[in-house]
Amino acid sequence: MVEMYYDKDADLSALAGKTVAVIGYGSQGHAQAQNLRDSGVEVIIAEVEDSPNWKTALEHGFSPTSAAEAAGKADWIQMLVPDEVQPAVYTSEIAPNMKENVVYGCSHGFAIHFGAIVPPETADIVMVAPKGPGHLVRSEFEKGAGVPCLVAVKQDASGAAKDMALAYARGIGGTRAGVIETTFKEETETDLFGEQAILCGGVSELIKAGFDTLVEAGYQPEIAYFECLHEMKLIVDLFYQGGISYMYYSVSNTAEYGGLTRGPRIVTDQTRQAMKKMLADVQSGAFAEEWMEECKAGGKKFKQLEEQSKGLLIEQVGRKLRRMMPWIDAREA
Repeated sequence: MVEMYYDKDADLSALAGKTVAVIGYGSQGHAQAQNLRDSGVEVIIAEVEDSPNWKTALEHGFSPTSAAEAAGKADWIQMLVPDEVQPAVYTSEIAPNMKENVVYGCSHGFAIHFGAIVPPETADIVMVAPKGPGHLVRSEFEKGAGVPCLVAVKQDASGAAKDMALAYARGIGGTRAGVIETTFKEETETDLFGEQAILCGGVSELIKAGFDTLVEAGYQPEIAYFECLHEMKLIVDLFYQGGISYMYYSVSNTAEYGGLTRGPRIVTDQTRQAMKKMLADVQSGAFAEEWMEECKAGGKKFKQLEEQSKGLLIEQVGRKLRRMMPWIDAREA
């Protein structure tokens, strides 16, 4: 059985007298920094001067500085800029300035696991990864609750890296909800696979294919949107509350029978083989190499795919319908 760590298992005093430099004040950065500060930890922020995140940090009462200056002052460096930016920031600003015996932390193992960043042997290398977006990490903390976290230790130079990671998790509220220990390999590879096969890739492609099937058959795009995208939230909420069995318990018998008998026609053996190939590309580093090469080339293909996605009929219909539903906190990319 998986062991869960809670507040009683984490000693926040492990961070006493230490300065944590949060590199990047984006989604996770703003949440972790504020939670740590509220927990009594000394925090400094590194951001690009005069950027929107720099200005937000100022509004939140921080005095942001450069990554180079923050690294020179920090006992713990928490790298929270995007994966594709991390190697350049580390090489140009962090590595030349950071102290010996520093803790190098992150919330996703991508750059460390695939060797894009290699901290010195004198550093502890740890990961504290909240299993939720930054705004939830912050709002749950403010309620007195927390978001579950994963922790991992890649390099334990000090002999106390795990204790430090648990202390950090407590500082951001993770041990209020529960913390599971993992490895950089396991977190990185499962996270990438989950995003690609299910959460971001698989689900969105399934929704688009269903929408297109109905529209091509002559049904109104608005009706297709409601059936294939809008109602997805109702099903996901049931998954979230009680798993797949609870979802089936909560829907009609007709829906349950249809799902149980027709679902396997969509996710076939061919689909499962494609998933295995996708996982193999993650494990081998082929996906990481492809992504980093795309970034080095300026992201031309990436930007084209983004624009194509925004122009789809399902997106056009959705924008129109969401404006008609004031109870939805509608957002546009």
